[in-house]
Amino acid sequence: MKKNIKIRLYAGQKLNSGDEWIPEATQTHYLLNVLRLSAGDKLKVFDGQSGEYLAEISQANKKNCAISIGEKLRDMETSPDLWLMFAPVKKDKTDFIIAGATELGASKIMPTITRYTISERIKKERFEAQAIEAAEQCRRLDIPEIAEAQPLENILKNWPQGRILYFMDESRQSEDAAKVFGSAAPLSAAAVLVGPEGGFSEEELQRLRTLPFAKGVSLGKRILRAETAVMAALSCWQAQCGDWK
Repeated sequence: MKKNIKIRLYAGQKLNSGDEWIPEATQTHYLLNVLRLSAGDKLKVFDGQSGEYLAEISQANKKNCAISIGEKLRDMETSPDLWLMFAPVKKDKTDFIIAGATELGASKIMPTITRYTISERIKKERFEAQAIEAAEQCRRLDIPEIAEAQPLENILKNWPQGRILYFMDESRQSEDAAKVFGSAAPLSAAAVLVGPEGGFSEEELQRLRTLPFAKGVSLGKRILRAETAVMAALSCWQAQCGDWK
C-alpha cells in the first residue's frame, strides 16, 4: 500500500514521526479541493532535511487541514554537488528548464544574465515553486537552491575554489561531452553553464577560455535550443560522473 501512494508534498520544515504538520493554504487547497481528499487519506511528506514519511490527513474542513506524520519511509539523500547556470529564455521554456534541472538532480539553479539573454524578468519565487513541484513528482528528497539572477561576469569574479565550470561551446572548438565529463572525478563539485538562444558572445567565449577553472564542452554538430542543451548537458554529466552510475 505504501508503494501505491503517489501524492507527495514538501513540508518546508524539519519533521519527525509523531509530529502534526499544518500545510500551507495552497497545499491545503490542492489536497482538499483539487484531489478531494479527506480525513483518513494517506500521502507522503518530505522535508528536505531528514527524509520522507508516511502521513495521514488527521483533520480536514473546507479551508484547513492537519497532517499526522507517521513512520519514516526513506532516510535523507542529497543530490550531487552540481550547479546549473543558464540564461533565462521565454517563460514556458524557462519553466521547462527549472523542472528538468530539478528532475536531473541539479543542487543549485542559477539564472545567469549574458550579453544575448532575451529575458531578464526573473521571478525567483516562481522558480522556487516550480522546483518544489518537480521534486514532489520525481521522488527527489531535497530541493535545489534557486539563486538570484546575476550577470555572468559577476559570477565568474566570485567563483569558488575547487569547483570546475563546464561551459557548453557551440563553436565546436572544445572536446565532446563524453570525453570531457568522462575524464572528470566522479561526483566532484561542478557547474554546467548553458548560454542563451543567441549563444555566447565572442568576448564571453574568450573570457571563459582563459579561466583556469573552466572547460569547454561540445554537445555535437547540431545547434541545440537553449532548453534542449540544458537537458543534454545535465544528462551527460550525470551519466559520466554523477549519481546515475
